[in-house]
Amino acid sequence: MIVPALEGKRILVIEDTEENLRLFHAILKLEGAIIMEADRARKGIEIAEREQPDLILMDIHMPEMDGLTATRLLRAGAKTSHIPIIAVTASVMSSDRAQTLEAGCNGYIPKPIDPTSFVEKIVLFLDTVPPTGSTPVGATAVNQAVQAGD
Repeated sequence: MIVPALEGKRILVIEDTEENLRLFHAILKLEGAIIMEADRARKGIEIAEREQPDLILMDIHMPEMDGLTATRLLRAGAKTSHIPIIAVTASVMSSDRAQTLEAGCNGYIPKPIDPTSFVEKIVLFLDTVPPTGSTPVGATAVNQAVQAGD
């Protein structure tokens, strides 16, 4: 029996681009995740405080409030400081990556995303060993690394 790699994981996607929201939603749903969405940072912060997701995927460039500011606010919040946050952004300069980490993001995934490695990276950021028989769609690298003890 194949178990989806993100089965039951609650993931909040904070992203202002509708196409990216649809893509992330489709990939994460296929992997068994429970998905919450926000198209603005303030809305995402409210959802994070209320729902306590296992992970937040944070766009960096959004109107009204950018993802770096939102990350800092989440890190400062008593209810949200522990939630892993992954920046998902088209900004790929090393200084951009450093800024995301300085703001409190636990990791960084560049856009455009590769659907296969996207799931693998999320699994690793969640510090989750996929259940036996779990394989991210079209990928085996995470399972091979886990089985090899890497």
